[in-house]
Amino acid sequence: MTIASSSPPSRLPTGGAAEASSTTGTRQGVSGEDRGDGRLAALFIAPALLGFLVFLLWPTLRGIYLSFTRFNLLTPAEWVGLDNYVRMVNDPIFWDSLWVTVEYVVINIGVQTVAALAIAVLLQRLTQSAMLRGIVLTPYLMSNVVAGLVWLWILDTQLGIGNEIISGLGVDRIPFLADETWAIPTIALINVWRHVGYTALLLFAGLQAIPNDMYEAARVDGASEWRMFWRITMPLLRPVLAVVLIMTVIGSFQVFDTVAVTTAGGPANATNVLQYYIYGSAFGRFQFGYASAMSVALLVVLSAITVLQYRLTRAGRTDLG
Repeated sequence: MTIASSSPPSRLPTGGAAEASSTTGTRQGVSGEDRGDGRLAALFIAPALLGFLVFLLWPTLRGIYLSFTRFNLLTPAEWVGLDNYVRMVNDPIFWDSLWVTVEYVVINIGVQTVAALAIAVLLQRLTQSAMLRGIVLTPYLMSNVVAGLVWLWILDTQLGIGNEIISGLGVDRIPFLADETWAIPTIALINVWRHVGYTALLLFAGLQAIPNDMYEAARVDGASEWRMFWRITMPLLRPVLAVVLIMTVIGSFQVFDTVAVTTAGGPANATNVLQYYIYGSAFGRFQFGYASAMSVALLVVLSAITVLQYRLTRAGRTDLG
């Protein structure tokens, strides 16, 4: 007699196996896609990374090394230790150039920030015309050299149209770029004219991130435009304004081309800003070691100012909740 087995037939977890296989395949596919995306990203980053290494990092390291040497291009660099830095500390022209640069930065940043903020607020509150924003940006499209030459001709003491207008008003002609008192403020205002539109558009972009609901609620409560500016606009614009200030301060300390084409450091070193003094030491007197030492000092000063600005302005924090 044959007795039939009562044990139920085994059941394979076909659904679970299929799901596990599908999950494994998906993970492998995602991993493969991630690797592909990583390679593609590395391919796009490579040119910028190469440019950074060749044109920024290597020259910086080379400059730091040269700051400890005596080097004039004609002979091999000779290690002199801290001699260039000792000379720099005892160089009255270096300190005078640094003071002239600080004077320029204070005038340029002060006027430019106030003017750019006013233009940005007006663009946001009164009109958001793209054409008007383009007109505001127009001077920035001109190079510093061209802007310097144009204003050099306009402000020429004898033939400039600016002094012709001043003379026509019955006022004595003003030697804007030939007088020690007027030279640095004039150069600062020339650069304000060129950069204020770009700075204003950066601030305008920051203003666009502030919700209009806040202004509407303030109007309902009877707040004036001036009160809304100080209680809403300025606190919420602070992170963007801080970053813009950091950028403009760094750029202002590096002023060179406007000075080179208008006054060449004169009169009597009144516009001999630090960058122009570094350039003259390197390519005029072939003292590349000493010029490198001053460049390193400028790098340290800018780094310290940037860190201080970032901390004081709390650039990494926002009041928008």
